[in-house]
Order: sequence, then structure tokens, then C-alpha cells
Amino acid sequence: MDGQPIVCEKKCARENVHLPTRLVVLTGGPGAGKTAVLEMVKKVLCEHIAVLPESAGIVFGGGFWRLESASAKKASQRAIYHVQREMENLVLNEKKWAMALCDRGTLDGLAYWPEGEQSFWDSTNTSLKVEYSHYQAVIHLKSPSDVLGYNQVNPLRVESATQALAIDKKIHQVWSGHPNYHQLESKTNFLEKANLAIELINKEIPDGCRKVISDVLPS
Repeated sequence: MDGQPIVCEKKCARENVHLPTRLVVLTGGPGAGKTAVLEMVKKVLCEHIAVLPESAGIVFGGGFWRLESASAKKASQRAIYHVQREMENLVLNEKKWAMALCDRGTLDGLAYWPEGEQSFWDSTNTSLKVEYSHYQAVIHLKSPSDVLGYNQVNPLRVESATQALAIDKKIHQVWSGHPNYHQLESKTNFLEKANLAIELINKEIPDGCRKVISDVLPS
């Protein structure tokens, strides 16, 4: 969506969008279903809700070298962190949107960081408290096992199911201390998980915009 507002044919009741923009994180390990959920909600959100693309996809999809050394991993995660933060700054400073739904947040990089936690804080010049304060809510979709449908259809996804679950566990450890954190287990029927995620997203949408999405959950 390239940071542009989602335009819906429906008109919401919100008259004043010049209030602080809420940032909501949709996160999860590889193959968790974030992209599918975002595609569902994009069709029904009003123009006051922005959806930010995944910064890792921008970085790696744009040709950033993906090497296995610790220095290379730190370089890529710093790049991802700063792309994510600047996209968030863009929607906050434009003051056009009531809420931005983020495909991952700045702290996801900590789950991929090859060294200790303090190294991440030093390298990005931030802290857990500062990063938590940026976000209204965090919705975590757990990665599925092989049995529950993990796949590698996405060409940028290089992790095995076992590796994906290990990353997912780290993501939980990173975000679980946020005061408005929600974790959703994988389901045999993915739409059950998607329904729960969309319901949680809907609860975070400001008054006036919320009714646009409430009656169109997938069945």
C-alpha cells in the first residue's frame, strides 16, 4: 500500500482526524498469516486507517544483501529498524490517519538480532520502554507447525518450520511485556485465527471508524 490511506467506498462517522495517530502492530513469526489478515482488512477499512508494509520486505526485496555473518545480520536489522521507524514517523507527522496498522514493529528486529539484547539497544539507540510507548497495541499471530500449514510460498521466507517457531518464540518474549499484547494460536482452519485477529484490530480502531469493519469478518 506504500503508506497511502486505504480508500473505502463506505463513509465512516469520524469527522476529526487531527487527533494523535494510533500505531497498532500486527506481528508473528514466519508464515503466521499476517499478510493474509492484512489483505482481508484492507478491503474494508476506511480512509482514516493506514496499513504500513513490512519494512523487512522493503529492505530485502529491494536488494539489501542477506548474508549469514553476525555483522551482516546486524546491518540488515538496523536498516529494517530505521525504515520501520521512518514509515511510522511519516503517518504520525502527516496527521491524516486516525490509526496505522503496522506489518511488524520496530522490536521484531530483536528476535533476529545475533547478539545480546543490550547490543540491540546500543546499536539502535533506544530502549524497551521507549519502543513499547510507540504502540497502542500488539497483536501476535503465532507461526504454524508443518501440521498446521507452514509453507515457504513467499520467496523472501527462508526459514524452515522449526526455525520459524523458534523466531516466533523470540517475538513473544520481545513483545509480551507490552500492556496491550495479544497472542493468537494457530488453528487448523486459518479463518478462525483471522477472525480473532480482525476482531482485535477492530477493537483498536477509533470511534467512528470502527463500524466500517465490524460486520464484514470472514466466515
